[in-house]
Amino acid sequence: MDEYIKILRRVPMFSGIADEEIGTILHCVEGKVSSFEKDEFILREGDPTDSMGVVLSGLVLIIQEDYWGHRNILGKCTAGEYFGETFAATPGSILNVSVVAAEHTDVMMMNLKKMLTTCSSACDHHNRLVRNLIGIMAGKVLSLNEKITHSSKRTTREKLLSYLSAEALRRKSSSFDISFDRQQLADYLGVERAAMSAELSKLQREGIIKTIRSHFEILGEL
Repeated sequence: MDEYIKILRRVPMFSGIADEEIGTILHCVEGKVSSFEKDEFILREGDPTDSMGVVLSGLVLIIQEDYWGHRNILGKCTAGEYFGETFAATPGSILNVSVVAAEHTDVMMMNLKKMLTTCSSACDHHNRLVRNLIGIMAGKVLSLNEKITHSSKRTTREKLLSYLSAEALRRKSSSFDISFDRQQLADYLGVERAAMSAELSKLQREGIIKTIRSHFEILGEL
């Protein structure tokens, strides 16, 4: 477990908590590390869960699929980010999303009920962990609001430009990489991949953007 503590000390949820205290917490919350290959389900829609996950390495996607298998990507989690906490914190809730590995991924699952139950000694590091977790959950709400902002645009062009604008502002640069491939980006924005690719080509011809695979550069004004 020591090798994972070196990773977790850089995770916002454990901010301000010493290594030995992290080890104590992981024991209390039944921390367990599992590995998943690309397209393997970590959590499935329709199942209950009392655990949240922290991505130690790799990338996971939060998805919804309809009866016909059409996929909508609601979000992504890279190393140091979390998933499942909202469902695990709500007694009796059933997952209405699935969590899928987008590449080889290592995940630590932790029992959230035990995490939110203050220990008998009311230790400072446990209280700090809960405060950190609340901040993280608030951040997830903001991320969902951002997705709604992009996907609520009327056209594929407007959705793309909304997303790319937000990424450029976040990185404070007109040149940046995104963590989605083309299909994942289309699923995230809720558009057809072919239509999105055609719109990207059009934006390049108009001199507004330049893109190679997952790298984008915003060149000119609309």
